[in-house]
Amino acid sequence: MKAAVMDAFCTPLEIREVPDPTPKDDGVVIEVKANGICRSDWHAWMGHDSTIKLPHVPGHELAGVIAAVGNRVVNWQVGDRVTVPFCEGCGVCPQCQAGNHHICDDEYQPGFTGWGAFAQYVGIPYADANVVGLPDDLDYIEAASLGCRFMTAFRGVVDQGRVSGGDWVVVHGCGGVGLSATMIASAMGAYVIGVDIDEAKLTLAHELGAKMVLNAELSKDVAEDIISMTRGGADISIDALGSKITSRNSIRCLRKRGRHVQIGLTLADEANVSIPMNEVIARELEIVGSHGMPAHRYEALLRMISSGVLHPKRLVGKTVSLEEAGLELEAMGRFGQQGVTVIDRF
Repeated sequence: MKAAVMDAFCTPLEIREVPDPTPKDDGVVIEVKANGICRSDWHAWMGHDSTIKLPHVPGHELAGVIAAVGNRVVNWQVGDRVTVPFCEGCGVCPQCQAGNHHICDDEYQPGFTGWGAFAQYVGIPYADANVVGLPDDLDYIEAASLGCRFMTAFRGVVDQGRVSGGDWVVVHGCGGVGLSATMIASAMGAYVIGVDIDEAKLTLAHELGAKMVLNAELSKDVAEDIISMTRGGADISIDALGSKITSRNSIRCLRKRGRHVQIGLTLADEANVSIPMNEVIARELEIVGSHGMPAHRYEALLRMISSGVLHPKRLVGKTVSLEEAGLELEAMGRFGQQGVTVIDRF
């Protein structure tokens, strides 16, 4: 099969022929029809993830058709249209037994712990616990756009943030995760404020449901401005970027008993975030992390899409070929993209 291979960190991907994957006894092989290019892929390309062994094939936001099935797989067959969450559970550990497959004790992540979907085919283990069937009215590009950013935002907003109608929700960082969170929170009846330093991204956030936007580069104090805009602070604030500045601003802009949700990864130079703990104590703030989403929660997400409440395809900025994927990945370090970029030609 053809794949985009990373032989060294921070170097161009090479398109070449590599052996086709074969399914594990409990796994499947998926013919990739579309795959999103995510900032997590950029972190992997930069060498920020210690789980990656070179040579490596990135890619974890995939949708496609099952091409081969392991002999212990019960629920899936060749020809099924499917997607998978990027954080996959074994199905048998204590976390999985409690329904928390996304934080499995033996977690598997395509594109990180194993080769991913910057390729024509990808092998997925633990199929019965993780593969998700696609509705007939959901095309592969839109399905791939759910892969990491949208479903991660869904869990962050719905399950971890517990957003409800009338809440003030602030989203720090209007990239793929942030725009997804904006759309989802707005669909739930929240009043959303999008925060970024890029006017084009703020315009898109407004188009996707944000009631107000704030250019952090033009603000003397982001947290104080948000407290003023909301007349007391946010009920829920989400760091969708993952930096020392955005994380701290997200916590500081909360009203009393507000909730901070950390979705953006704080890696490399952004790893050591200073938390204003005295404010957390004095105002009884809640700080929660949000990492992916288990496969069994896709049903609620897909139902909202099929009913027309959510429109994730509006987040797709452009589609590219596999040959163009490396350049798109490299460009992520400059924060130049708007919306989600999806590989749809292999």
